[in-house]
Order: sequence, then structure tokens, then C-alpha cells
Amino acid sequence: MSALLSIQDNHDLDGLSYLSWILINDGVLTPKIAHQAEDTAAHSGLDVAHVLISTCAISPLSIAKAFANLHQTFLVNLDEIPPDRKLLLEFGPARAISSGILPWRKQGGSTFFVTDNPENFAHCADEMARKFGTIKVAISTRDDINQSVTSLCGAQLAERAETRVAADQSCRTWDSRKAMIALFGFVIGFGFLAIWSPDTTIAIVFFLATSVLLINTALKCAAAIASRDVQNTHEAPPDASLALPRISLLVPLFKETEIAGHLLKRLGEINYPRELLDVCLITESDDLLTQSTLQRVSMPPWIRQIIVPQGTLRTKPRALNYALDFAHGSIIGIYDAEDAPAPNQLRIVAAHFAHCASDVACVQGILDYYNDTRNWLTRCFTIEYATWFRIVLPGLERLGLVVPLGGTTLFFRRDLLENLGGWDAHNVTEDAELGVRLARAGYRTELINTVTREEANGRFWPWVKQRSRWLKGYAITYAVHMRSPRKLWQDLGPKRFFGVQLLFAGTLSQFVLAPALWSFWLIPFGYDHPFLEIMSVEQFWTLAGIFFASEVVNLIIAATALRKAQKTWLIKWLITLQFYFPLAAIAAYKGLIELAWKPFYWEKTAHGVLPPNEPTPPLQPPLRRASDA
Repeated sequence: MSALLSIQDNHDLDGLSYLSWILINDGVLTPKIAHQAEDTAAHSGLDVAHVLISTCAISPLSIAKAFANLHQTFLVNLDEIPPDRKLLLEFGPARAISSGILPWRKQGGSTFFVTDNPENFAHCADEMARKFGTIKVAISTRDDINQSVTSLCGAQLAERAETRVAADQSCRTWDSRKAMIALFGFVIGFGFLAIWSPDTTIAIVFFLATSVLLINTALKCAAAIASRDVQNTHEAPPDASLALPRISLLVPLFKETEIAGHLLKRLGEINYPRELLDVCLITESDDLLTQSTLQRVSMPPWIRQIIVPQGTLRTKPRALNYALDFAHGSIIGIYDAEDAPAPNQLRIVAAHFAHCASDVACVQGILDYYNDTRNWLTRCFTIEYATWFRIVLPGLERLGLVVPLGGTTLFFRRDLLENLGGWDAHNVTEDAELGVRLARAGYRTELINTVTREEANGRFWPWVKQRSRWLKGYAITYAVHMRSPRKLWQDLGPKRFFGVQLLFAGTLSQFVLAPALWSFWLIPFGYDHPFLEIMSVEQFWTLAGIFFASEVVNLIIAATALRKAQKTWLIKWLITLQFYFPLAAIAAYKGLIELAWKPFYWEKTAHGVLPPNEPTPPLQPPLRRASDA
């Protein structure tokens, strides 16, 4: 410490922490950069060690050595001397990951803990002393701590990722055998009814199909009216004086070599202070292709890779659950690999959370597509997304109903998300399911006025597979939460309970029953309807009138959504939606069959197949490292 004391009279070092002095004395930091880092740390409420790593490119090992010097302790090489696994299990592997505090060894009547920052150990020192006796602290880097924990307790962390949600609200207890029996029973029963009384069967199908269509159209109209004053075309400016929170972005990747350059370029364009940004690129342990791609990329300190160990299944929500313990932010955001968020999106998120009510646990951004001109399928998909994110979801929020979340551009209060158990790892539509669970716990979701562009699936069979996964997830979500309708009623209240029936059962029923209604399109082309003879004239034309009126209403709502999205050039494609939605019916049948066959199978959607209308960036894009607060 004598060398350190000898430089204290230097005026360039006035006001600096002892950590900065040591780093300057070691020759890894200049006084100017040290002052900048200290000012940034004071402004953001972060410790200076984190700021030095995230914005000044000081290596974690240099910081660890400085802490060991400052606190007169020693640096531990966890590869050479790993921690006591029994002690680690007693402390909790997940807690060690999230806190950066690792129980290492018992020696000489003392329990040694390893941490990357002794100052963070202070808040739990008394608790550890009561539980483990005399405590001594040693130093390592956060990466080495995480690596040590995952190598010793990867199986426990993987199991935790699969079971974070309570069993009574998870679909992991789904019985495929019972589902298969129920499916076959329904098909056989329906077949017998059709043979015994075909006229009755037809009448029932048409009545149900028309009723579902009428109810869904009414809900969409109510949403359109409720959202009529919601302006989605301009992003509200964030508050420049706001004290910004630390945000962790979880980005699951699986076989994403084609999208890596675009992803890093877009992450680098995010206008948020780097010391407050924590990006976790999540890869599977056996996805060596994506891992090798990321290894060739120069990533700044605020972007890191989280490798998920193998378990009993592979799904996006399982990966998110695993990575949640590694995240450092008080707000957790979700992006997909192909996403292109608005540069100031995180500032809008921070401002919204700062001013919204305490029961708002989640905010959902608007999703749009950047490859909407690629082909007919991407055009129709863009129209559908415009209607959903510009009309339906804002309307559901205004009506006070459950908001089924989209899979990306979601942001959560971390503490509330963890209290809910994160995501249901077995649910293939984990986003919509989490929206229901948030509502059941008394929390709300709000839409924010910021847009993320992503890649529309523009190939026929991959589109069907993607949509079948979504609808399969809708079906299993509905079945899980309707295990106890009375409890669901108590949790949600009457209005939101019926809203869940319309959103989930109504959506599935409409796609399943839609082929019966499409037969009405024979009439405008001069053909006689095959079932006209089994209905009265009044009944037939009432049903036909409801069908055609609903089609007109849906076209008007879609056109309104396109105007909000500033994509009115797509209005001329609205009439072709009559050929687009039958694909969803195919997907619905496929998804329902899979409930009895492979309920947890995740249909991977390939990205980068129909890339955006922009040049492909280099694999090593220039990423800013300096704070832009």
C-alpha cells in the first residue's frame, strides 16, 4: 500500500476511490478515464468496478487483482482449486450465480467465500456469519465464478429452469395419453353423430361457427373502438432527466449463424448507456455452430454469451429461465435474434416504468416486419401483425382484459417476474401464457409506443409449423388455466375470465370451424350452397349475412391498422387474406393433433432465409463502447 500512498498528493487523483488509485498505480488506468468512470458511477448508482469493465474496457482480472490488493486478501483460481460442491449446494447454485458470491472452502474454522466485488458481500455478511460461522473473503472474476458453479451444478440449474413455475400453473404435468384418448373420443363421437343425423350435425357446426365468428368480430370491434385514440405512428420522447435503470436483454439463439451480423449491428445501435446495458446471448450447449459464430465476433463487455446445459427438453422459455439468474438488470427485456428495435426503445421503456402504476409488471412494444415486400405471405403476415399490435392488443389493454403477450419486445420488472416463477419451460407459447399468469397475480400489461421490426416468415410450410406451435400453445395454455375454472374466475374476475374464453377458446374454435363458413363464398360466384335445403331461408341468410358482414368489418379494421402503421400501400392486398387465413386452419388442426403426440415440441423458425432489404453487415461490426448517457 506504500506505493499507493505515495501518489495521494497528486491533484489528478483527488476524489477518486482507492480502487481507481490501485488501477492507476498498476498502469492499467489513466487519471482522466478514472474520473470519468467515477462520475458515471455516481450518476448511475453503479459501483465503479462495473463501470470500468463495461465502458472503459478494463479487464475483470485487473479489477479482481486490485480488489485483492485493496482488501488485503488473495486471488483464487477456481479452475485449479474448485469450490466444495456440498457447500455450494447448501448455499444454492442459483443464488451464487445471481449474487456473484460463491461459498468456496472451509478451512481452519473459517468459511471462505469468493466474490468478484467484496463491497457487494456486505449486504449478506451477517446472514452468512450466522449460517456458516467465521467468514473470510477471497477474490475471483464473475465469469470464473459462473463457470465454476455451472460446471459443478449444471444439472441442478437445468432442472430449476424447467420447473420454476408452480406445478398447478405449468403444463409440464400435461398427460398426452389422456389428450390422445379425448381426441379420438371426440372424432369418433362426431363421426357417429354425423352418420346418425347429418342434418343435425351440419346445423350444430354452422351455428357454433357463426356464433364464434360473431363473438370474435364483436371483440375486435370493441378493441378497435377502445384503441381509436391510441397513436402508434410516433414514439413519445423519453425524459432526459430520468435516472435510468439497468436493463438486461435476453436474446435466445439456436442455429442462428445467418442472423449474427445483423443482430450485433442492431444491438450496437441501441441508444442506452453501456454501463446500464446487459445483453445476454443465450445458446444451447450442443449448438456448436452458433457458439463458434459468436466466438469469431468481437463483442464488447456489455454483451456476453450464456450457454444452457442440456435437459429433458429444449424450448425458448427454458433458455430464458436459465439465463434469468445470470442477468444483472432490474428490468428484463426479451428480443429475438432477428429483431431490429428502435434505437431509443430502452429509454422509452425506462420512462414508462418510471411513471406507470406499481401494478404494471410488463410493457409490450409494437412488432412490425422489415421484409414485408418479399412475397405475398410476408405482406399478409404484416397486415395481420398490424391488426394485432395496432388495434387488438391496445384495445384489450384499454378494455381491462388479459393481454396475451408477444414473444419479443417484452420488458418486465425483474422482481415481479421472479416471484411468478419466470416462464413455463414446457409451454411452446410461453409469452401468451405468461400474460395470463401476470393477470391472475393481479398485475397489468401496458402497450408502449415503440416499434421493433423483425423478419416475417415467408415460406408456406415453415409458416404453418410456426403458427401450429402458437395455436398448440394457446390450446395447452387454455387447458392448464381452466383446470379450475372457479379459481380462474376468482383470480381474474368476471370480465377478464370471459375475456380469456374469447381470446383462447374463441381463437382456436374460429380456426377449427372456419372451413364450414368459407362455403358461403360459393354464393357470390353463382353456386348454390350445398346446405341450403336443410335450413330455412331465414336461417340460411341470417348466417350468411353474419359471415359477410364480419368479413367487411375485419377488412375495415385491418385497413385502419395499416393506416396507423403507415403502410397503406398494403390495403390493396386485404382481399387476398381470404386465401391466407385457411393456412391458419391447417396449422390449428396440426397443433391440436400434436397436443396428443408431441405437446412440448418446439418448431424452430429459421431466420435469415428472407433477409431484410438492407446490405448484410460484416461479421465484426463496429460496436460503441463509450457511455452515451
